[in-house]
Amino acid sequence: MKIEAAHPAQFERLVAVWESSVRATHHFLLESDIAALRPLLLNAYLPNLTVVVARDEDGVIHGFLGVDENRIEMLFVDDASRGKGVGKMLLQYAIAEFGVNEVDVNEQNPQGVAFYRHMGFEQVGRSERDGQGNPFPLLHMRLGGLA
Repeated sequence: MKIEAAHPAQFERLVAVWESSVRATHHFLLESDIAALRPLLLNAYLPNLTVVVARDEDGVIHGFLGVDENRIEMLFVDDASRGKGVGKMLLQYAIAEFGVNEVDVNEQNPQGVAFYRHMGFEQVGRSERDGQGNPFPLLHMRLGGLA
């Protein structure tokens, strides 16, 4: 598995990875939520972040991570590739290469919360609503929990 910079030509594949991951882990999202987020991800979020992908030797993308300064804005792994170290590899790369140390995680995504805790992140705050104002509480986490 190789980590490399994403290119706009790969964004459609990244949206497919995102949808596969979200359907496996974000059970609180309705079909209408997923449909509304899909074009935002493709046209607004991905183009405005530093994005890296995890590709295998055949060039297949298994996961991706998007950062803005020191914050992880998104980390998604294709459902078929979950539990194989892809997320860990992406996160370790982002910590080493970009100096990331903050992430917001949906409280209703216990697998994501557990993953970040396992990787050394600690909760330092909580919001009742997500960044779009939806009633999906966010846990604010920081590497090592340092304020």
